[in-house]
Amino acid sequence: MKKIIYVLILLLVVVSGLVFTNREIKNETKPYPKPLSIANKKANLDERKKWEASPDGIKYKEWEVSPEGKKVHASYDIIKKHIKGFTNMEAVVTSVTFQREKGKSSGPKWLIVKINGEEYMMQFIPKEFEQLKSLKVNDKISIRSHSAGYSNNHPYLILSGDYIARNNKILFKRDFSKNNGC
Repeated sequence: MKKIIYVLILLLVVVSGLVFTNREIKNETKPYPKPLSIANKKANLDERKKWEASPDGIKYKEWEVSPEGKKVHASYDIIKKHIKGFTNMEAVVTSVTFQREKGKSSGPKWLIVKINGEEYMMQFIPKEFEQLKSLKVNDKISIRSHSAGYSNNHPYLILSGDYIARNNKILFKRDFSKNNGC
């Protein structure tokens, strides 16, 4: 009887070990993006240099060193730890009707918020903005964002609006499963 129990325990240990090892192997075989070759890096650098020499690139570089560009870059530094950690940022709505100069009325909708004394823009397509129509100026909201972007055509840093809540009630949550995580 003891031999049977020892054999069963040994069998259980072997099977558990195989299952655990197989799980580790599956976790390690995730495809990782291949690093760029030296030729690809050089091609990308050449493309960037061409763009920087173009009128748009020159305009962007001038904006970057201007007081407006420096202010936008500094506003990123204030919130970058929240973006990297995808943590809540407390914000106050300052505009729900902002429209860019020469912007189409049927184009993207903008929400302007103030976080730690700095203003930020959040862009939404009209369908997404419908979920935020209850927001008013001076509403306090919680925001989570995965990314931010700069543009010399915008007066503030542009945050992705991935999650917005007011009074612990979710108003908007981006579904990343529909667009491959983008």
